[in-house]
Amino acid sequence: MQEKPSSFSIKNWSQDDQPREKLLYKGKAALSDAELVAILIGSGNREESAVALCKRILASVDNNLSALGKLTINQLMAFKGIGEAKAITIVAALELGRRRRGEDALEKKKITSSATVFELMQPIIGELEHEEFWIIYLNNSNSIIHKNQLSKGGITGTLVDVRLVLKNALEVGATGLILAHNHPSGTLKPSEADKQITQKLKTAAQSLDIKVLDHLIVTENAYFSFADEALL
Repeated sequence: MQEKPSSFSIKNWSQDDQPREKLLYKGKAALSDAELVAILIGSGNREESAVALCKRILASVDNNLSALGKLTINQLMAFKGIGEAKAITIVAALELGRRRRGEDALEKKKITSSATVFELMQPIIGELEHEEFWIIYLNNSNSIIHKNQLSKGGITGTLVDVRLVLKNALEVGATGLILAHNHPSGTLKPSEADKQITQKLKTAAQSLDIKVLDHLIVTENAYFSFADEALL
């Protein structure tokens, strides 16, 4: 006698329940991006399951999670079945993911290459629509002591407070500095202002036996390193 299919068989789950059950019985890695987002929103609309709705939302951003994280609450609410509460849940979840990535990079502590700096700073400034300039303070073993934002909204020589940078370096006992800023335009070519700021900080730091080890221009998917390109 043929056994009846188990009620736990995937084909017997409703489409809305599949992601939750799949995570429970097969693990989180088994789920697609759409299925994970479907768990967040819980339900779809009258015409679509949660999974189908989330597939459509992801398709609108070319299935790119970074692009999904940039959608506003109002943009998400434009999809039928996504109200304010669901939109807020999606935005909050993607923001947590972004912060986790930043913490994972920080846990490495030690800077071993320009790629390490990119891993640290991309989640912080790589996807911003405005420019920010950051300083990373290092000790003798190139381990991170501290990092902070120096300016926001644009980069010119007048926005670089050299005295503040050096004051902070002395307070935390830093012997090395790494500069980092983003280019929202996506261009990786350093401007004349970028070069002038680098030289200004390098010259000022040398008088206190503090080295400027690198300056990174960060975009969403790539970076330019002054050190790698022998511009320091």
